[in-house]
Amino acid sequence: MFEDNSPKTSLSELGEFGLIDHLTRFVEIYQPSTLKGIGDDAAVINHKDEATVVTTDMLVEGVHFDLAYMPLKHLGYKAVMVNLSDVYAMNAEATQITVSIAASNRFPVEALEELYAGITLAAKTYKIDVIGGDTTSSTSGLVISITALGKVNPEKITSRDGAKPNDLLVVTGDLGAAYMGLQVLEREKQVFKVNPNAQPDLEPYSYLVERQLKPEARKDIPGLLAALEVQPTSMIDISDGLSSEVIHLCKSSKVGANIFEEKIPLDPAVISVCEEFNIDSTTIALNGGEDYELLFTVDQKDFDKIKANPNLTVVGHITEEREGMHLVTRGNQKIPIKAQGWNSFDDANEED
Repeated sequence: MFEDNSPKTSLSELGEFGLIDHLTRFVEIYQPSTLKGIGDDAAVINHKDEATVVTTDMLVEGVHFDLAYMPLKHLGYKAVMVNLSDVYAMNAEATQITVSIAASNRFPVEALEELYAGITLAAKTYKIDVIGGDTTSSTSGLVISITALGKVNPEKITSRDGAKPNDLLVVTGDLGAAYMGLQVLEREKQVFKVNPNAQPDLEPYSYLVERQLKPEARKDIPGLLAALEVQPTSMIDISDGLSSEVIHLCKSSKVGANIFEEKIPLDPAVISVCEEFNIDSTTIALNGGEDYELLFTVDQKDFDKIKANPNLTVVGHITEEREGMHLVTRGNQKIPIKAQGWNSFDDANEED
């Protein structure tokens, strides 16, 4: 979790307001729309004629992350990415976040400094403003809740309910790496339990581990689509697995879909490690989750605009609702798509 033998500062020494001042002393303002940030009863944001997008996600120790292998700085960074991804999935620009933290007394101030270092790094990298939040005590473990705000031209808002039959299904980046990174880290955790002196060699798995510990939200996609003059008909971020997101999108739009197995984008490292773990790579891409890529639909007439872009892959198309949702295998079999992705209320997903 936080391995440092230097003297530690207990949270009680600073108190709630002292801790807020301490953790936010390096916070900077990047957005002109931020009229008032941390330090008042509420933040003030001016977006004039643009629509405001708001989203919130909570990460709970033992459910969403394991501090046995998740560095606190990485955790702070990832917590921001989880929220920004939802903003970009609305075809919007992220502008501000609020950060709330509940921590037990087993965390010294220095540990929360590391957590906040990741948050401020994410804010600097993505040019968003940290404008407030809350800190409180926790009876057990660490809880992080972040609310992200964004802005978008009302005519450009892209929700889940706009897909129509014959639209193309498009995925950004590649899928499955974050889940396989988690499998590698869990394996090394078990090795460590048996032999605490064992030193893991994660170099061969660097891409997968990075996708799990330090994912990047797709800030580039709304701008890319605008530059290509493509207006998506629907969009959702891939946080719970491709299959779950396709189902969400189809149910919201009241349509069906066909996804073609051979079109699903996989990094060679994912294929290699799936073979090592004796796991089917298509299953991982469909159900793994935490990739924080985007899934969206476009009108067929926009195919020529996106077909050559290395960031985008057409993986299927939308059908009539009565046709259902299917994966078309390499053998040309149609298999119904089921939601088997991440479910935080599933006991099997709780950390040891």
